[in-house]
Amino acid sequence: MLRGINSATLDGKGRMSLPARFRDSVLLSAEGRLVATIDVREKCLLLYPLPEWEIVQRKLEGLSNIGSRARLLQRLLIGHATDLELDGNGRLLLPQMLRSFADLDKKLVLVGQGNKIEIWSDSLWQARMGDWLSDVSSEQLADGDDFSGLSV
Repeated sequence: MLRGINSATLDGKGRMSLPARFRDSVLLSAEGRLVATIDVREKCLLLYPLPEWEIVQRKLEGLSNIGSRARLLQRLLIGHATDLELDGNGRLLLPQMLRSFADLDKKLVLVGQGNKIEIWSDSLWQARMGDWLSDVSSEQLADGDDFSGLSV
């Protein structure tokens, strides 16, 4: 289970150390093998342990190629999917193309989302957090969402 928020640093070669609690989970569930891809709704990366990514990819491949929206989703998510492996020091090398997409620089924020980790630039994360908190405080959550039974 990948949950919680951590800060991380990207070195000059594009390597990022995975925090210990995420690393332990990835080593146990995926033997250190991960897949990174882009997020189609936000300017961040999605990092999946390989077994979790394989589930997502099967679902994407199961979508009809006839629909342009499904085809676009396949093209973006599968097309940008990159296999990664933790090195002996618990680091990942994030490819330049993916780093550029998410505007990643030295300071990163990693957000566990259960089956995946979102990788954000710290500055973009801070800006989006402000937007989201403003939306929540203005009660602008989507009408019709059923959050009954969820108390936070």
